[in-house]
Amino acid sequence: MDVWNNLNWFIPQLLLILFALIMPALDYIFRDKRILAWVALIPLLTIGALTVAWLFVGTWTPPASGTPLLEINVFSGLFLLVFVAVGIIVVLSSPDFIRKDKNQGEYYSLVLLAIIGMSVVAESADLIALFVGLEIAGISSFALSGFRKTEKRSAEAATKYFIVGGFSSALTLFAISLFYGVAGTTNISGIGAVLAGPSSQWIMDSDPVVLLAAVLLLAGLGFKIAVVPFHMWAPDVYEGAPTPVSGLLAAASKKMGFAALFKVFLIGILVTKAQWEEAVAILAILTMTVGNLIAVSQTNIKRMLAYSSIAQAGYILIALPVATQYAVAGGLFHILTHAFMKSGAFMVVAAMGAVAIGERLDDFKGLSKRSPFLAISMTLFLLSLAGIPPLAGFASKFVLFSSAVYSSLEPGQSWLIWLAIAGVLNSALSLYYYARVIKNMYMEKGPEEKVRVPPMMCAGIAFAVVMVVLIGVFPDPFVSVCKDAASAFTGLLSGWP
Repeated sequence: MDVWNNLNWFIPQLLLILFALIMPALDYIFRDKRILAWVALIPLLTIGALTVAWLFVGTWTPPASGTPLLEINVFSGLFLLVFVAVGIIVVLSSPDFIRKDKNQGEYYSLVLLAIIGMSVVAESADLIALFVGLEIAGISSFALSGFRKTEKRSAEAATKYFIVGGFSSALTLFAISLFYGVAGTTNISGIGAVLAGPSSQWIMDSDPVVLLAAVLLLAGLGFKIAVVPFHMWAPDVYEGAPTPVSGLLAAASKKMGFAALFKVFLIGILVTKAQWEEAVAILAILTMTVGNLIAVSQTNIKRMLAYSSIAQAGYILIALPVATQYAVAGGLFHILTHAFMKSGAFMVVAAMGAVAIGERLDDFKGLSKRSPFLAISMTLFLLSLAGIPPLAGFASKFVLFSSAVYSSLEPGQSWLIWLAIAGVLNSALSLYYYARVIKNMYMEKGPEEKVRVPPMMCAGIAFAVVMVVLIGVFPDPFVSVCKDAASAFTGLLSGWP
């Protein structure tokens, strides 16, 4: 009975592991490889339904974690929902994109394993568990990036991603060792308690080491979320990886990095906020500005979306220097909306690749006549990314940017207003290169033949479209869940407007 109770804490991970193990065997059994996608959807839909029942309906409650390594709360549940939702979209869009590839069972196994690692990071209450989750997701992502071994672009993407991932893991592990040396524990809350302890002289002596550990961790996780100046790998990897995998990396893997950043910076070292808040604020402004400026000149849609994703990471970073519960709720809300916007946009590109249309800007000319569904879907995703109402991106950016405005009214915090100003200006800049894609789809002439989008791809894209519109029109339930998730960070000011 005790063993069963212990296993209850890991139901999502165990379910995903079970299906990840059987997928390669099913690859040998079924000739129709589409069946593999339907099988891979079983654990994702099950976990997604249970998580929605928990977060939004209240008809089910997960068992409380009995281990100090993992913590099950609304914060981890929200990230689990993001990872599973992106996984569903990726799996639905994959069968027709990889229909000519071998080892499709292993492909779906790696997708499920990557989501397992991401979920462990979201639930981790200890730096060791967090690192293990990062590595599980990272190794799976390396393999997925190079899934098409015969393509030079895919091999290059996997090689670059592996080298950068190894370097970021080394920095992260070194930071963890420094935290342990200072605090004598790897428990995230325990580190925060030690740093906030009564001995002011001890804290003064330890501050340089803590600051060095914070810098190393920011650099290590900065590679994961592709913030400036740790972003150079992302466009090459996103361009070279299979397009559904690019969507998984941009919409889910980066969110895993933010889950880790939030936990460490807003729980573990929040007491040292005065030493890093301005540096992180500058990093946020640089990231959103550099990402948008370089995206303007891109003619490859995958590279444009990669730089756009870098800019979006800059927006989410606003939550760290502001560091109120309202700001964290805004960051979590934008993480949720960005997952659907970005994964949907990449799946439109994947759909075009599946029907032998290219991924360059010129390839989108006349798409509105060739495939009205793809054109309107891409338009909604891009407008939402730019923050145009009444779509999801506008709602999440409004909450996130307004948190900086409200905090700037506090004494000594007036400089935070620049975060909101930078966010608004960069959103306006991003509209230029998003509008360029829309112009090509609706105002430029292209080939006349119709494009037949595979049904499963249509389903994945339609799911993302529905969520982008639904969250934008009815944001309150989602904001409420994000507020509940932000309340897990008990050391923050409430900051509610």
